[in-house]
Amino acid sequence: MPLPPLSITILPTIEAVTASQWDSLVDNDQLFLRHGFLHALEASGSVSVATGWEPCHLSVWQGDQLVAAMPMYRKQHSYGEYVFDWGWAEALERVGGRYYPKALSAVPFTPVPGARTLIAKHADARAVRALLAEAWREQCDSLDLSSWHLLFADEEEVTAWQAQCPELISREGVQFQWRDRGFGDFEGFLASLTSKRRKMIKRERRLVAEQGLKVAYVEGDAITPADIAHFYRCYAITYHERGRPPYLNHDFFERLRQTMPEALVLVQAYIEDRPVAAALYFRGTSTLYGRYWGSEVVADCLHFEACYYQGIEYCLQHGLTLFDPGTQGEHKLVRGFAPQRVRSLHYISHPGLAAGVAQFCHQEGEHVSAYREAAHQALPFK
Repeated sequence: MPLPPLSITILPTIEAVTASQWDSLVDNDQLFLRHGFLHALEASGSVSVATGWEPCHLSVWQGDQLVAAMPMYRKQHSYGEYVFDWGWAEALERVGGRYYPKALSAVPFTPVPGARTLIAKHADARAVRALLAEAWREQCDSLDLSSWHLLFADEEEVTAWQAQCPELISREGVQFQWRDRGFGDFEGFLASLTSKRRKMIKRERRLVAEQGLKVAYVEGDAITPADIAHFYRCYAITYHERGRPPYLNHDFFERLRQTMPEALVLVQAYIEDRPVAAALYFRGTSTLYGRYWGSEVVADCLHFEACYYQGIEYCLQHGLTLFDPGTQGEHKLVRGFAPQRVRSLHYISHPGLAAGVAQFCHQEGEHVSAYREAAHQALPFK
């Protein structure tokens, strides 16, 4: 009996499919594409029409079975993306065009590399991508969207999309990640470093303790509502210091505590018995992701301890081989985090802007490649 033909549906909310349907397409390390994570964003109002993120997720069906999906949003701005296209918007608007709204396939506010197109193992991946491409092109045409952007997709997916849609423009970036090289424990990691960097890290950790700070972690179901409330106060401080409101609200994090506790690791810094700083990590099967941090106190090297050294130590204690600490970079490099290429893909409907963006991305990519190579040479390992 022949299989039913593939069909596509646009989901106005992640709630339009069940968690079991969606998560059947998501592997264990894709924490930020789980139904629970995307639902917490939407149900908390952090992602909504009001915040400039209108969900319009693409779903591919074979009969009544969900066989593929891709998160997608209609965006009214470029905040919270970490692949910066403000200059492209200005260029189009200078010649009388309109860049917003645009379409975006990404994890909101989370520049973590990984799969963006979720395809069941038994499905025809090429046919699925063809259907998805038809859908985002149709969205751009019918809704007058200037562009479609696929951010932080993994290398295999970028290659597959380029083969499917040669007109997609590739843009390169760099992130810094730590990998276990068989260190054994934190002392083994330190022993692998040059004397200068080993002494630097020991000094930084010692300095945190000398300021009367104690650092420990709590994870999973042991994380309490009070823990999340304190973490959120710290997280919000990092935004208020820059004069803007946080992207994410307290309800988002509390929902994660309730629905995805097994993925959460909360590092807390204390003065005596009072928590004063916190960093929230996400744990997969082989990867630890550092994402959010904040502090109520100004303390030398506390950020390095809470966001880097605690994460490295946790990985070594729990057998995780990769630690992705988030965006930004060179201060990570000297602490053992190696540069990794990340890529995004861009479809621009305006021919003139597309040509200009393609040229810019090519030239930028040459500089990024040279920087990545130079960064590799500067790693602190013996």
